[in-house]
Amino acid sequence: MSLLATSSQTAGPYVHIGFEKLAHHDLAPPGVTGERIAISGRVVDGNGAPFNDGYIEIWQANAHGRYAHPEAPGNQPLEPAFKGFGRFATDREGRYRFTSIKPGRVAGPGATMQAPHLNVMLFARGLLRQLNTRMYFADDPANADDPVLKLVPADRRGTLLARRIANGELEWNIVLQGRDETVFFDY
Repeated sequence: MSLLATSSQTAGPYVHIGFEKLAHHDLAPPGVTGERIAISGRVVDGNGAPFNDGYIEIWQANAHGRYAHPEAPGNQPLEPAFKGFGRFATDREGRYRFTSIKPGRVAGPGATMQAPHLNVMLFARGLLRQLNTRMYFADDPANADDPVLKLVPADRRGTLLARRIANGELEWNIVLQGRDETVFFDY
Protein backbone atom coordinates (compact mmCIF):
# COMPACT_ATOMS: atom_id res chain seq x y z
CA MET A 1 0.00 0.00 0.00
CA SER A 2 1.26 3.46 -0.76
CA LEU A 3 0.09 6.77 0.58
CA LEU A 4 -0.66 9.48 -1.93
CA ALA A 5 -0.89 13.13 -1.12
CA THR A 6 -4.28 14.65 -1.78
CA SER A 7 -4.60 17.93 -3.58
CA SER A 8 -4.87 21.19 -1.67
CA GLN A 9 -8.05 23.18 -1.71
CA THR A 10 -8.47 26.90 -1.20
CA ALA A 11 -10.26 28.23 1.86
CA GLY A 12 -13.15 29.22 -0.43
CA PRO A 13 -14.92 32.52 -0.89
CA TYR A 14 -16.45 32.51 2.59
CA VAL A 15 -13.54 31.67 4.86
CA HIS A 16 -15.23 33.52 7.74
CA ILE A 17 -18.00 30.93 7.97
CA GLY A 18 -15.58 28.15 8.90
CA PHE A 19 -13.31 30.19 11.17
CA GLU A 20 -15.70 32.62 12.86
CA LYS A 21 -16.46 30.39 15.86
CA LEU A 22 -12.73 29.87 16.42
CA ALA A 23 -11.81 33.58 16.58
CA HIS A 24 -9.71 34.59 19.59
CA HIS A 25 -8.43 38.20 19.75
CA ASP A 26 -6.84 38.32 23.21
CA LEU A 27 -3.81 36.06 23.53
CA ALA A 28 -2.94 37.11 27.09
CA PRO A 29 -5.75 37.21 29.65
CA PRO A 30 -5.37 39.11 32.95
CA GLY A 31 -2.72 37.67 35.24
CA VAL A 32 -0.28 36.73 32.47
CA THR A 33 3.12 38.39 32.96
CA GLY A 34 4.73 40.58 30.34
CA GLU A 35 4.49 43.88 28.52
CA ARG A 36 0.92 44.34 27.25
CA ILE A 37 0.68 45.15 23.55
CA ALA A 38 -2.01 45.73 20.95
CA ILE A 39 -1.17 45.09 17.32
CA SER A 40 -3.21 46.34 14.41
CA GLY A 41 -2.73 46.70 10.70
CA ARG A 42 -4.10 45.91 7.30
CA VAL A 43 -3.73 43.08 4.84
CA VAL A 44 -3.58 44.46 1.30
CA ASP A 45 -2.81 43.23 -2.18
CA GLY A 46 -0.04 44.61 -4.39
CA ASN A 47 -2.19 47.58 -5.41
CA GLY A 48 -3.04 48.51 -1.83
CA ALA A 49 -6.60 47.17 -2.09
CA PRO A 50 -7.94 45.63 1.13
CA PHE A 51 -7.79 41.88 1.44
CA ASN A 52 -10.99 41.05 3.26
CA ASP A 53 -12.34 37.59 3.97
CA GLY A 54 -8.99 36.41 5.33
CA TYR A 55 -7.93 34.99 8.67
CA ILE A 56 -4.73 35.58 10.59
CA GLU A 57 -3.41 33.03 13.06
CA ILE A 58 -0.75 33.87 15.66
CA TRP A 59 1.53 31.55 17.65
CA GLN A 60 3.94 33.03 20.16
CA ALA A 61 6.04 32.33 23.24
CA ASN A 62 5.24 33.82 26.64
CA ALA A 63 7.25 36.69 28.18
CA HIS A 64 9.75 34.15 29.53
CA GLY A 65 10.46 32.76 26.04
CA ARG A 66 8.49 29.51 26.33
CA TYR A 67 5.74 28.24 24.07
CA ALA A 68 2.54 27.04 25.75
CA HIS A 69 3.25 23.35 25.35
CA PRO A 70 4.32 20.95 28.12
CA GLU A 71 7.04 19.51 25.90
CA ALA A 72 8.45 22.86 24.80
CA PRO A 73 12.20 22.85 25.36
CA GLY A 74 13.76 24.92 28.09
CA ASN A 75 13.34 25.56 31.78
CA GLN A 76 11.44 28.83 31.44
CA PRO A 77 8.15 28.90 33.34
CA LEU A 78 4.88 27.94 31.72
CA GLU A 79 1.89 30.13 32.51
CA PRO A 80 -1.34 28.06 32.44
CA ALA A 81 -3.52 31.07 31.51
CA PHE A 82 -1.32 31.93 28.51
CA LYS A 83 -2.11 29.89 25.40
CA GLY A 84 0.05 31.87 22.96
CA PHE A 85 -2.49 31.36 20.19
CA GLY A 86 -4.97 33.65 18.50
CA ARG A 87 -7.04 33.70 15.34
CA PHE A 88 -9.03 36.59 13.91
CA ALA A 89 -10.55 37.86 10.69
CA THR A 90 -9.72 40.81 8.51
CA ASP A 91 -12.61 43.23 8.03
CA ARG A 92 -13.91 44.84 4.81
CA GLU A 93 -10.96 47.23 4.80
CA GLY A 94 -8.44 44.42 5.38
CA ARG A 95 -7.91 45.57 9.00
CA TYR A 96 -7.19 43.38 12.00
CA ARG A 97 -6.41 43.99 15.67
CA PHE A 98 -5.43 41.78 18.61
CA THR A 99 -3.91 42.08 22.07
CA SER A 100 -1.18 40.05 23.70
CA ILE A 101 2.13 40.42 25.52
CA LYS A 102 5.56 40.91 24.01
CA PRO A 103 7.14 37.45 23.83
CA GLY A 104 10.53 36.63 25.28
CA ARG A 105 13.45 35.30 23.29
CA VAL A 106 13.36 31.63 22.30
CA ALA A 107 16.19 29.28 21.38
CA GLY A 108 17.23 29.21 17.75
CA PRO A 109 19.41 26.90 15.68
CA GLY A 110 22.62 25.84 17.39
CA ALA A 111 23.31 27.93 20.45
CA THR A 112 21.63 31.08 19.12
CA MET A 113 18.70 32.99 20.56
CA GLN A 114 15.90 34.39 18.42
CA ALA A 115 14.62 37.93 18.87
CA PRO A 116 11.09 38.30 20.24
CA HIS A 117 8.68 37.55 17.41
CA LEU A 118 5.24 36.24 16.53
CA ASN A 119 4.71 33.38 14.11
CA VAL A 120 1.97 34.45 11.71
CA MET A 121 -0.13 32.45 9.25
CA LEU A 122 -2.59 33.93 6.80
CA PHE A 123 -5.51 31.85 5.49
CA ALA A 124 -7.62 33.25 2.68
CA ARG A 125 -9.69 32.59 -0.37
CA GLY A 126 -7.63 31.71 -3.38
CA LEU A 127 -4.65 30.41 -1.39
CA LEU A 128 -3.87 26.73 -1.79
CA ARG A 129 -1.72 26.87 1.35
CA GLN A 130 -1.55 29.37 4.16
CA LEU A 131 1.15 32.03 4.00
CA ASN A 132 3.74 31.86 6.81
CA THR A 133 5.63 34.86 8.07
CA ARG A 134 6.91 36.46 11.26
CA MET A 135 6.38 39.77 12.99
CA TYR A 136 9.31 41.29 14.87
CA PHE A 137 9.43 44.41 17.05
CA ALA A 138 11.24 47.25 15.22
CA ASP A 139 12.73 48.72 18.39
CA ASP A 140 14.18 45.48 19.78
CA PRO A 141 18.02 45.37 19.76
CA ALA A 142 17.95 41.54 19.61
CA ASN A 143 16.84 41.77 15.96
CA ALA A 144 20.47 42.34 14.95
CA ASP A 145 21.38 38.81 16.10
CA ASP A 146 18.24 36.89 15.11
CA PRO A 147 19.28 33.91 12.95
CA VAL A 148 16.07 33.89 10.89
CA LEU A 149 15.97 37.64 10.33
CA LYS A 150 19.60 37.50 9.18
CA LEU A 151 18.50 35.18 6.34
CA VAL A 152 16.25 37.92 4.94
CA PRO A 153 17.91 40.43 2.61
CA ALA A 154 18.52 43.69 4.50
CA ASP A 155 16.30 45.71 2.16
CA ARG A 156 13.32 43.39 2.86
CA ARG A 157 13.60 43.04 6.67
CA GLY A 158 11.42 46.09 7.23
CA THR A 159 8.40 44.12 5.96
CA LEU A 160 8.65 41.98 9.12
CA LEU A 161 8.96 44.84 11.62
CA ALA A 162 6.02 46.21 13.61
CA ARG A 163 6.49 49.81 14.61
CA ARG A 164 5.30 51.54 17.75
CA ILE A 165 2.60 54.11 17.10
CA ALA A 166 1.67 54.78 20.76
CA ASN A 167 2.31 53.40 24.23
CA GLY A 168 1.73 49.66 23.88
CA GLU A 169 0.24 50.06 20.39
CA LEU A 170 2.02 48.64 17.36
CA GLU A 171 1.23 48.68 13.65
CA TRP A 172 2.18 46.00 11.16
CA ASN A 173 0.77 45.70 7.66
CA ILE A 174 0.87 42.58 5.51
CA VAL A 175 1.33 43.16 1.78
CA LEU A 176 0.59 40.09 -0.35
CA GLN A 177 2.54 40.98 -3.48
CA GLY A 178 4.34 43.75 -5.29
CA ARG A 179 7.17 46.11 -4.40
CA ASP A 180 6.59 46.12 -0.62
CA GLU A 181 5.57 42.46 -0.36
CA THR A 182 5.89 41.01 3.12
CA VAL A 183 8.53 38.30 3.39
CA PHE A 184 6.84 34.88 3.52
CA PHE A 185 8.59 31.69 4.59
CA ASP A 186 8.26 28.20 3.17
CA TYR A 187 8.13 25.85 6.16
